[in-house]
Amino acid sequence: MKKDFFAQLKEGQKAFGDDIAAIVNTALLSAVYVLGVGLTSLAARIFGKKFLNLQINKNAKTYWEDLNLGKKKTEEYYRQF
Repeated sequence: MKKDFFAQLKEGQKAFGDDIAAIVNTALLSAVYVLGVGLTSLAARIFGKKFLNLQINKNAKTYWEDLNLGKKKTEEYYRQF
């Protein structure tokens, strides 16, 4: 009888802990998303930054952009990170 009680108590505590963890994780991840992505998006709109070029030009042959990688000196590529 005591073993059944403690086994069920342990299962109940585990289920309760899992439920609380799901709620806390959802709340924290939602806050991080809203603060991180939301503030970044807001700052980008304020400063006029466009992360993707979404304008459609029907006369363009391609949408590839030149990276201009050959215009820097070789020394500038060392220790970039």
